[in-house]
Amino acid sequence: MRIEIRGRNVEMTDELRETVRKRFQRLGRQVSPLATLEVVLSEERNPRVADSQVAEATFYLKGVTLHARECSPEMTHSVHELAEDISRQVKKHRELRRKRRRTRRLVDQMRGRPAEARP
Repeated sequence: MRIEIRGRNVEMTDELRETVRKRFQRLGRQVSPLATLEVVLSEERNPRVADSQVAEATFYLKGVTLHARECSPEMTHSVHELAEDISRQVKKHRELRRKRRRTRRLVDQMRGRPAEARP
């Protein structure tokens, strides 16, 4: 999995980059190595906005794009919540794919086709 990290109105430190990599490392084992994750960290400059630290992620998988956005007063907390949200979406997507494959296999068996014909 390839991870692209960008910052808007935020200084990108090595510590911040490492935090993002650690949080999303687990997702790399669950998806294809060709998947791409784009993480954009930004700061709202409006003083009236309490949750000024914003983290957004777009996850490009084969056939589907997942997107999430989280805001909080601290950037590390935003990244943590973002990782939880994206991992929940990936889990849901994987379950739907498994269910679809199981259903197709059962329909093929009911129609009398061999189950090995479909990858």
